[in-house]
Amino acid sequence: MRAWAIFARIAVAAGAVALVGASPVARLDVGIGRLRSDKGMIRVCLTADPENFPACIDDARALSRSVSAATRDIAFEGLAPGTYAVAVIHDENGNNKLDTTLGIPREGFGFSRNPAIGFGPPKFAAARFALTDAGATQDIRIRYLF
Repeated sequence: MRAWAIFARIAVAAGAVALVGASPVARLDVGIGRLRSDKGMIRVCLTADPENFPACIDDARALSRSVSAATRDIAFEGLAPGTYAVAVIHDENGNNKLDTTLGIPREGFGFSRNPAIGFGPPKFAAARFALTDAGATQDIRIRYLF
């Protein structure tokens, strides 16, 4: 009987050590609002790298999602707590890019924290938000210039 008690204590101690070393994970819920139609796709990019915002092209750790424009809620699970920013485009014609004319977007776009838009996309600092292990929600308003 004593051997079982010792085994149980070792098992509990090993489990506690495993939990101490576990990285916390969080969930981010992104809500998309003000789409003018359900045509095409919603393309979402989540990054923690200021240098690769908003395109996320050279960020190996960026997460991207492409969903039907009829979808209004997107979840990212298993994220490490930290500072992130989200960029969204409404790719109405489904050609996998944000169409522009003379550099002006012809399709909808939006960013986390819904920052003011001047000439060009906002900086990472304007769109960044903290993701804690309790999770976060970002409601992004899509904007259209045409």
